[in-house]
Amino acid sequence: MAESSIDIGKVTDDNEARAKRIARVANAFDSRFEVPGIGLKLGYDSLLGLVPGIGDLVTSAAGGYVIYEAAKSGARKRILARMLFNTVLDSTLGSVPLLGDIFDMAFRSNTRNAKLALAEMNRQAAEKGREELIA
Repeated sequence: MAESSIDIGKVTDDNEARAKRIARVANAFDSRFEVPGIGLKLGYDSLLGLVPGIGDLVTSAAGGYVIYEAAKSGARKRILARMLFNTVLDSTLGSVPLLGDIFDMAFRSNTRNAKLALAEMNRQAAEKGREELIA
């Protein structure tokens, strides 16, 4: 099984568990398994996408969970909007038979969203660090 390649970076103590959950969900849905011999990483998003309707619903819910966790961490609205766009795009194009499955493997919306959320958490931690230096 493939290991997570998502680095959570430096986050506040309040967001550390949340950041780990986000990275774990993104890894599970985008790159949990490696295809032997070719090194292609697949996740539950690619596998569940083969099941019409239900697969798209489950993978959209996972995307919604990552957005929810980012919102709970205090992410800015523009970051949440980008994440929502990624999830809607993935859900919409991912629902197209065969081409959607190929799109899911290439686009990896959960990984994109995790990186956006974690970068936002890193920004918050750096800002908090600067505030503590000033105080």
